[in-house]
Amino acid sequence: VQLQASGGGLVQAGGSLRLSCAASGVAFRLYYIGWYRQAPGKQRELVAGISSGSSTNYADSVKGRFTISRDNARNTVYLEMNGLKPEDTAVYYCKITTFRDFWGQGTQVTVSS
Repeated sequence: VQLQASGGGLVQAGGSLRLSCAASGVAFRLYYIGWYRQAPGKQRELVAGISSGSSTNYADSVKGRFTISRDNARNTVYLEMNGLKPEDTAVYYCKITTFRDFWGQGTQVTVSS
């Protein structure tokens, strides 16, 4: 199983980014996938997740600003991030849970004030 995250970058506060996570080697459509983030000196935290049936859950800090979606035909999950804040600065990771957790390599998101 491999996960390839992309789409990070530097953006000003209030801006937008779309992250992508492409999966291979797994029956993607069957599993829950989450986006997590880790800021310097902080623990990794769940940002958003989407089930095989496309039910979603979000951290309170991103509700109303971030949207997670999945395209099973492309084996890809997306995280649309709007209204970005400096506190959203972190490395963002995707994770798929099958018989165990598999993590992507992370993509840096930096939001300047």
